[in-house]
Amino acid sequence: MKIVAPPEGALLVHEVGLRDGLQMEKLVVPTEQKIAWIEALLDSGIDGVQLGSFVHPEKMPQMADTDRLFHHFTDRGTERERPVLSGLVLNEKGLERGLACGVEVFCMGVSASETHSRKNTGMSIEDANRRILAMAREAKAAGRYVQVSVQSAFGCGYEGPVPMERVLSIVRTYLDAGLASLSLADTAGHATPDRAEDLFARVRVLDPSASWACHFHNTYGLALANCYAARRMGVRIFETSVAGLGGCPFAKVAGGNTCTEDLVHALQRDGLRRDVRLDALLDVARDVARFFGRDMAGSVYRTGPVPVPAPVLAQRS
Repeated sequence: MKIVAPPEGALLVHEVGLRDGLQMEKLVVPTEQKIAWIEALLDSGIDGVQLGSFVHPEKMPQMADTDRLFHHFTDRGTERERPVLSGLVLNEKGLERGLACGVEVFCMGVSASETHSRKNTGMSIEDANRRILAMAREAKAAGRYVQVSVQSAFGCGYEGPVPMERVLSIVRTYLDAGLASLSLADTAGHATPDRAEDLFARVRVLDPSASWACHFHNTYGLALANCYAARRMGVRIFETSVAGLGGCPFAKVAGGNTCTEDLVHALQRDGLRRDVRLDALLDVARDVARFFGRDMAGSVYRTGPVPVPAPVLAQRS
């Protein structure tokens, strides 16, 4: 599973728009429309797609078809190489549903903000961490891959700055439990490039062999800059959302995720990830804008990309 254990030096794109992106939208997207977008994303050359979250359908109708989406794409078998399919789980019931419908990578996490944790899960940090560790062990025992995250790692809209030691403490519990695929999530969008470099430098020292992902929100316009800062510190997995959709419903001020096509465009201008079909991502972003009837947060789908020379060999690093 390359999203969990990326090849040495590879830069990977994990698309989370169908989950993090849509959870803020009031207009529920029909399953057939989601399938069309997912098909295009799978064919674009990105490395992972998060199909949804296993939450109560009455609380979040946008995610009511998550089980159906996984059955649709996993029941077809492995007739073609495709990106990894991930799903977010918050509790034991969600894990049970995910195991039943073929989730390949389970994403689960704990907030470093007590206020955000209670609004998001109804639990304290300590209780949430205890349950997540138990769920992670169960998922691994079932032969599934697990990525754990620290949410609100760079600050909280309710509490303001989050103590770095609290973030490091949560990370230590993950590493002590043998969980070596981790993500730092900037749920409130408070990260800056300097802060991103500092925090990723500190967590990577705890276990240099661990695999790290970054999940930035563009609430204050710094998501892409923060991705580059994280990359300088050895982060290789970038969680992004097509068209810049996104935002946590339980954040005080919600902002979209790092825009997938904008990040890919930036990387390709540096000669990286030329194997990804940027045109396919731009088509999805434009279709998302048409569906919701408004301009989206992304830039390149409106301006068009800067032309780059075709490489002799596609690069994936």
